[in-house]
Amino acid sequence: MAISTQHKVYIPDTAKDNQYILAELQLSEGFFASYADTYSCYQQLSQQFFQLCELAGLKNVHFIANDKLPVVRFHTEAFSFQTADQMLFFYNPAYHEAQHSHFDPNYRARKISLLCLATGSEIRNQAAAFHRTVKAVLQEFKARLPVAVPLKIRDHQHLSYDLFARAKGCDSSFGYKLRSISNRYMARDVEIPAIHQAMTYAAATVPLSRKLAQQLQHNSSAPFTELYQQLEQRFISAATAHHLTRLALVADGSTPLVRSSQIEKPKRSQELHMLSFDLTSDKAQVFSHWLPDQRMETAHLLLVAGQDDQTEFGYGRFMNQVEQALKALAQQLEMDPAKDDLIVRFHQHISYQL
Repeated sequence: MAISTQHKVYIPDTAKDNQYILAELQLSEGFFASYADTYSCYQQLSQQFFQLCELAGLKNVHFIANDKLPVVRFHTEAFSFQTADQMLFFYNPAYHEAQHSHFDPNYRARKISLLCLATGSEIRNQAAAFHRTVKAVLQEFKARLPVAVPLKIRDHQHLSYDLFARAKGCDSSFGYKLRSISNRYMARDVEIPAIHQAMTYAAATVPLSRKLAQQLQHNSSAPFTELYQQLEQRFISAATAHHLTRLALVADGSTPLVRSSQIEKPKRSQELHMLSFDLTSDKAQVFSHWLPDQRMETAHLLLVAGQDDQTEFGYGRFMNQVEQALKALAQQLEMDPAKDDLIVRFHQHISYQL
């Protein structure tokens, strides 16, 4: 296989890409003391943030002070809602604009989250320019704070697509090398601090249909134990056959989050499940979380890239391995490419202190 092909992954033109930058600043009693009350604090800060965003041409921004994790996904309709742990935002970057505050004036948050969503077309090509613009806004916002506080930037980028898009009539695709964010930004003269953290991984969503349950579940004292055990075994087997050893299967109703073990430890809330991977170790790391007495609607499959998965070209080879593993798994599960969806999301994010 030629190098140019081996290190490129061909993603269907129907793929959806989005980018969002999340900045977080920790609050203290001393910080709130600079304002008349909690409402005044949130109101003044949100107005300053929105004014700076307006001047910079940022068209979809949110001020959040409720200690909930912002989660962003592509959708043809724009809407958002809250759960106990999350703020979920759905939007189409080509059309949707927003400028909203999300806070309770009677609740004193531990942190403020400033969320900037990329808009327009060519999201991936314009990622560096968007980062530069948002960073300048955040620098000015930080300079105007009455108390010096650390501010952390997290730049998230996703490419989402149906692995079976070709079987459904999409004959066109584009070859991606999937370079790291820092390398892409360096080529566009956007500086990333030498001290930063980066994560790259793929996530796939497998519907746990009644058909699949009947196929995998034969005899078991617990209602769905065999379903999950069979799915786990087949997933691990397909992945390791393609040299992928940092894996997770999550089918317990929670939303999985991927983090570096050097930065954060595993933890779990009612809705969120933080999984920590050692990106420097070549040892297999496999996590499996499911409930034997419940058949969830979907199972989340995570395939995490380590330092050894980044070549001089990027993560194209890694994603080719991911696709081959998922296609092998789909064949074992007797999925019908013409009717079933197997949504794959390629994640890249980078974070650093401003």
